[in-house]
Amino acid sequence: MSSTPTKNIIITGAGGFIGPLLASRLLDDPSYRVVLTDVAEPAVPAGVAHPENAVALRGDICDAAFVARLLGAARPLFALFLFHGVMSAGSEADWDLSLRVNVDSVRGLLLAVRAAYPGGGGVRVVYASAQAVYGRPLPAGGRVADAVAPTPEGTYGAHKLLTEVLLNDMHRRGFFDVFSLRLPTVAVRPGRPTAAASSFLSGMIREPMRGAECAIPLRDRGFRAFVCSPAVLQENLVRVLALDPGCLPPHVRHVNMPGISVSVQQLVDALARHGGADRLRYLREEPDPALERILRSWAPEVDTATARRLGLLQDESADALVKQYVDSLKSA
Repeated sequence: MSSTPTKNIIITGAGGFIGPLLASRLLDDPSYRVVLTDVAEPAVPAGVAHPENAVALRGDICDAAFVARLLGAARPLFALFLFHGVMSAGSEADWDLSLRVNVDSVRGLLLAVRAAYPGGGGVRVVYASAQAVYGRPLPAGGRVADAVAPTPEGTYGAHKLLTEVLLNDMHRRGFFDVFSLRLPTVAVRPGRPTAAASSFLSGMIREPMRGAECAIPLRDRGFRAFVCSPAVLQENLVRVLALDPGCLPPHVRHVNMPGISVSVQQLVDALARHGGADRLRYLREEPDPALERILRSWAPEVDTATARRLGLLQDESADALVKQYVDSLKSA
């Protein structure tokens, strides 16, 4: 018989990829009760040890009545993981939608939680920010560190940074216990393509492995991106949940999450090595100037010294990323 869970956690955007990744770990621990929410019906991850500790709620975070229902399903609230949002290319295509989802809905939810726990309540808020907060001018070599000022060149990064600043102040005021995670691109990401400008970095491995074409939106095999694997991200999210609040300054709550800088050519070579050279016929270069502008505005490498000081993990290589994905297909 399972023990009664003692920690209620809400995961927004739980119909996406990162939410179920985290939930699958939390639901193996009997101490957690996880409330999954999204605008589409979120599913409880398969194969978890304690599916009975999951609640799935479909609704719009922008709707105050739904937010009240959501908070009522997770009392007392231990932690809130904010994973919902409109991704980079989608945000650039629709500024108003990005503002509504990536800024206003987060602000509304945070204010509702604050009203429900006026003394602060010790609620941990973990916000999925992005490396897109950085833009040009980048330091020589393109490597950004904590001291580099964010200068986003896209709507997605700008709206992520707006929310980071709000969260910094809410932590400083004692309303919440905040960590804003500037995530690398997650690759190789299973499932369908997303509205992220970087979606091709997963697609160029995932699609050929299922016999489908993938368009690479720029003709530059030397182009580099900062990425991490799903497995490393999953472990690091669990570790962030356990971090001491005092490990960061009270008004600076962002963490550049661990990743590695990989080139398009390195991913192509790894696909040939682990998936078979015949898979390369599914790749085609199809320049997309709008996507390329977004991609080139991001830092190709990030200093993750703070994350490593906090005990977070890092991937080994592009080769290991691709091998991990190909091996997962064999065991599926």
